[in-house]
Amino acid sequence: MRQRSLLLPTLRDVPADADIISHQLMLRAGMIRQIAAGVYSYLPLAKRVLHKVESIVREEMDAAGAQELTMPTMHPAELWQETGRWDKMGGELMRLKDRHDRDFALGPTHEEVITSILRDSISSYKKLPVNLYQIQTKFRDERRPRFGLLRGREFMMKDAYSFHATPESLDEAYKEMYDAYSRIFSRAGLTFRPVIADSGAIGGKDTHEFMALADVGEDTIAYSDESDYAANIEMAAVKINYVKPDVEAEDRTKVDTGSAKTIEEVSTALSIREDQIIKTLLVSIDEEWVLVLLRGDHELNDIKLKHELSAGAIRFAEASEVADILSAPVGNIGPVGADGVKIIADHAVSAMVNAVCGANEENYHFTGVTADRDFKVDQYADLRFIKEGDPSPCGKGTIRFAQGIEVGQVFKLGTVYSEAMNATILDENGKTQPMIMGCYGVGVSRTVAAIIEQHHDENGIVWPPSVAPYDVHLLTLNSKNAEQSELSEELYQSLKKTGFDVLYDDRPERAGVKFKDSDLIGIPLRVSVGKRAAEGIVEVKIRKSGEVIEVAVADLAEVLKTQQRKLEELYQ
Repeated sequence: MRQRSLLLPTLRDVPADADIISHQLMLRAGMIRQIAAGVYSYLPLAKRVLHKVESIVREEMDAAGAQELTMPTMHPAELWQETGRWDKMGGELMRLKDRHDRDFALGPTHEEVITSILRDSISSYKKLPVNLYQIQTKFRDERRPRFGLLRGREFMMKDAYSFHATPESLDEAYKEMYDAYSRIFSRAGLTFRPVIADSGAIGGKDTHEFMALADVGEDTIAYSDESDYAANIEMAAVKINYVKPDVEAEDRTKVDTGSAKTIEEVSTALSIREDQIIKTLLVSIDEEWVLVLLRGDHELNDIKLKHELSAGAIRFAEASEVADILSAPVGNIGPVGADGVKIIADHAVSAMVNAVCGANEENYHFTGVTADRDFKVDQYADLRFIKEGDPSPCGKGTIRFAQGIEVGQVFKLGTVYSEAMNATILDENGKTQPMIMGCYGVGVSRTVAAIIEQHHDENGIVWPPSVAPYDVHLLTLNSKNAEQSELSEELYQSLKKTGFDVLYDDRPERAGVKFKDSDLIGIPLRVSVGKRAAEGIVEVKIRKSGEVIEVAVADLAEVLKTQQRKLEELYQ
């Protein structure tokens, strides 16, 4: 491609509304332009990278036995109403009406559509398993679109769905997709961790997220420093055998703590540690009020609470509701005397002796409180977020934290959608059963942004060769010099014939401008035709290392192939 003809509107300055590196560099490198909040046009350079990522995805999905198809982006409301997600998805679902006033949604995902297709196409276990995928634009009405392609309202995604007659068949497909995703992200040059995750609005039980490690990641990964264990912090189990201290239990005493309400304020007022305080929260669980207890230095993990109680909806009580139910303000409530309200506590509370908690009276707390003596706990469970330094749930090492960008996720959906939509088959005994499903997604545009977050320097993007928009960036340093222009033209044609994908900077710009643009867009290998053109000597720069080599034109193709192989090995 001749750069003179390429739509490549590079920017010198960092756009004011771009907060993270990938967003900044994609704008500066002329890859994307915003049309509306969270909605971007992919310009030619970005489109080439997207195609490279899509090609890797297709190759690995096809190798795993999946079949590509294309489903509509506009979904009739009736399909989503069958599963109940028309209401559950709330404002995230992009809705519209046609001229006949019929309701539709722009697809954020395609479980309903694919299930309807299989429901109408397959009726026997003999036709299963089957795995179908597509690469397509998806739509989600994010409340707060930000971070460029990491949280947009319109994005590119690969979604796949497998259908099975037995759980064992689903397990096999899940493993195949897990392994395929590991290969996809390795080939894309990402440093990533598969982590145990929550299925969220998709549903199902077993699921893993594939997290690209990055400082700007919106998810926190809890991992063991001595094993392969890794989980989204929302799903990391706390496995500690809490033991009550060998101390004498004191009498419970009500004390005036004045205006102290928060854990920190009560700790200061009574000169005690935060882990000696019982944190009490009033929570509505599917319209039933529950008191949730934690140790003062711990934080409630509402995902764990939801799973523990198999809850559909959770919300924290308003201040007025707290006052009505417990006759005390927030900050003074506690489990002692909280009659008629179910109490669920984190395991750590079971080992608390001589603790402090709210007295259900304004300005007062109890001291000398011991669990199971001064109040009855209906249920103990793992309810808190894991902390750095906790023992790893796998039994090896301790927990450390890292930030991650979710680039893919695999789910075992089970029969959540097939039962709701009556997608059934006849099994080998002639009995009707719902199809068993799996679901597998790759955020294609997110993956591009994650690659940039991991591969950049102060001068711009540093593309791994597998996803780079071009293999070689050919620069004519003085386009007015006939020898340089002629040699550049010869090299452009010969390198293309050799099999290199070449971007040829033939613009009538100064050499400094060309160098800066070349570093900014980050093509792995750069060939500069300059003052030694008449001698048949050019410069080759390796973008990742910054190394510059003088090369004879006769040896150029072989040198470029050697450097390309070295880079590919480096990213494996």
